[in-house]
Amino acid sequence: MKESYLNIFHAVAAIPAGRVASYGQIAARAGLPGRARMVGHVLGQHAGGAPLPWHRVLCADGRIAFASGSRGYREQVRRLKAEGVDVRNGRIRMQDFGMDHDLDRELWGMPD
Repeated sequence: MKESYLNIFHAVAAIPAGRVASYGQIAARAGLPGRARMVGHVLGQHAGGAPLPWHRVLCADGRIAFASGSRGYREQVRRLKAEGVDVRNGRIRMQDFGMDHDLDRELWGMPD
């Protein structure tokens, strides 16, 4: 598997329950700034292996990327709400979920 894919998987896996990140934030954390669409593609192609909390990754404006009412949309809303994330009309207030140094520490072993 490509190293860039593994970096994306690690970045997504490090998002704690009850938190979210944008595709662009995950791309940047994976060392792929500007490659948000690649993150979406990789997550869309992930069919097995270790479970991945894909539901915690959203558009930069807080929208769920799936079409409203689709099976994927309903599943993502269900999973987010089960973790205590406030989802309203298919959106999350992204400003409530800034990426922080805790994620950097968990992913890359960076000090405070």
